[in-house]
Amino acid sequence: MKKKRLGFSWLLVAGLLIFVSACNNASQRNSGQEESGSVNAIGTTAQLESAVPTINKAVCVLHPTEGNNVSGMVTFTREGSAIKVVAHLQGLTPGKHGFHIHELGDCSAADGTSTGGHFNPENKKHGGPTDSERHVGDMGNIEAGADGTANLELSDALLAFSGKHSIIGRAIIVHAGEDDLTSQPTGAAGARVACGVIGIAE
Repeated sequence: MKKKRLGFSWLLVAGLLIFVSACNNASQRNSGQEESGSVNAIGTTAQLESAVPTINKAVCVLHPTEGNNVSGMVTFTREGSAIKVVAHLQGLTPGKHGFHIHELGDCSAADGTSTGGHFNPENKKHGGPTDSERHVGDMGNIEAGADGTANLELSDALLAFSGKHSIIGRAIIVHAGEDDLTSQPTGAAGARVACGVIGIAE
């Protein structure tokens, strides 16, 4: 009797093991089918990227930092392999003012310092907008007249709307003084008088 019971127990255990194994295999097959279905439904990464609309224009609305009155707007438009930059500002003191793209799109600090340093993905030295050695964010100076208004138009082949040089989500800072285009790391342009974040536009 003991041998019969023992034999029955071994059969029961073997049966349970076969059942568990079959369940696991079925689960794995279903999981593989689900994953395959997801890939077919969603598509490859390359297909997803190709479906993203091309950005052709961006805009930055500038607001004064604490104690200043500078405001304005800057637009960025794709122009062949370059980006055309058009700026209209008011509330400046007459003369030249450092005009840069900064790394972080965060204007929350009262003095604009939350935007970090100049946008410099290639780890270059500070320079002027036409120098071979420059930050991507180095746009030189914008000059205000006696009435405090300033206009700027330039085309920059280093700026981009995607990839390593993308300016989307970064900030523009206008400085109190002139960028001398040589002093490191920012051109000794002084305090930050206006700040705005660059966003996608139609």
